[in-house]
Amino acid sequence: MPPTRRTRQQPLSHGRIVATALGLLSRVGLPDLTMRAIGTELGVQQSALYHHFANKQAMLGAVADEILARAPRPSTPDEAPWQARVQERCTQLHAAVTAYPDGADLVMSMWAFGMGGQTPFDELSLLLREAGISPAVAPTAARTLLHFVYGHAYDEQSHDVAARSGILTAEREPSDFGTGLRILVSGIEALLP
Repeated sequence: MPPTRRTRQQPLSHGRIVATALGLLSRVGLPDLTMRAIGTELGVQQSALYHHFANKQAMLGAVADEILARAPRPSTPDEAPWQARVQERCTQLHAAVTAYPDGADLVMSMWAFGMGGQTPFDELSLLLREAGISPAVAPTAARTLLHFVYGHAYDEQSHDVAARSGILTAEREPSDFGTGLRILVSGIEALLP
């Protein structure tokens, strides 16, 4: 009996589903990233995906976590000023979410829903507490930084989509992400005792 398509494929796994979803996200964007499309890409019924994820949102949360996990790890030494470490981490996160169409939308949505994207918040909160920001304020400062990172990335990606579709024709000014980030970090620094 000839081998079936299923026996020639790698076994279906959490990681394989997430990798396939990331590939589809890169090609089709978030609106067309459906469980049916992922199943078709994998050569399985979409119902097979639910053996690995309770629902689509759980799968999207895992995709958001993978996008963030692919951000470069900080190279700034731990002894460097905290401001440089925060700026580097935020810049890396910005690059990670803008590497995928609708990456910012996906990551910030999953983080807002509590279904993914928690690690950067935890890392930034800890870094800010270690810098001397009070434990009561550090989470708010970390959340503010991430709102800026994801919001700025979302704005850039939305503009790119509008420009490609012909809605916008005006040239966009170069990104002011770095300037905005420095302003935020300076404001956080002002909170130090």
